Amino acid sequence: MTNEINKAIDILEKGGLILYPTDTVWGIGCDATNEEAVKNVYALKQRKDSKALICLVANDAMLERHIEKVPDMAYDIMDLSTKPTTIIYDAPRNVAKNLVAPDNTLAIRVASDKFCTYLINKFKKPIVSTSANISGRPTPKSFKEIDTAILTGVDYVVNLHQDKKNENTSAIIKLGNDGVVRIIRE
Repeated sequence: MTNEINKAIDILEKGGLILYPTDTVWGIGCDATNEEAVKNVYALKQRKDSKALICLVANDAMLERHIEKVPDMAYDIMDLSTKPTTIIYDAPRNVAKNLVAPDNTLAIRVASDKFCTYLINKFKKPIVSTSANISGRPTPKSFKEIDTAILTGVDYVVNLHQDKKNENTSAIIKLGNDGVVRIIRE
């Protein structure tokens, strides 16, 4: 696993794209603070950059470095969730501008997968995590379902868990600083 983490970090540091197993489905990832890398993810997915991407952080401390004010309720949601849960926060900071939605929000999930957590911790920055599919096409449930255009469009494919089948996407909750909670995806 250490070898795969080091190879992935080498690519991320150069502004490249990786294909990697997450705590949900296979994801396309890049340095969430690198505007050019984020632009390349949108291009690979053939997706408008007005449709925001999710990013992963390793822990609460990293979350707090990239969100102006994390609402107390967010910690309760994360603690009580029975599946990976992405929360859309107001007022993100220290990330690529083109990662932030037009309403000044950002979707972030604290990674629960061991590989992701180690990777992000060692990289010391959030990583984009968007499903490994062309926009509008179904999310692949396993590595072997990933489109060739995605496989050849990334700079590195992490060589771990390629036999694992994972059909679960994360729950998505929008948590405004005004106290309003909206469930976007269960």
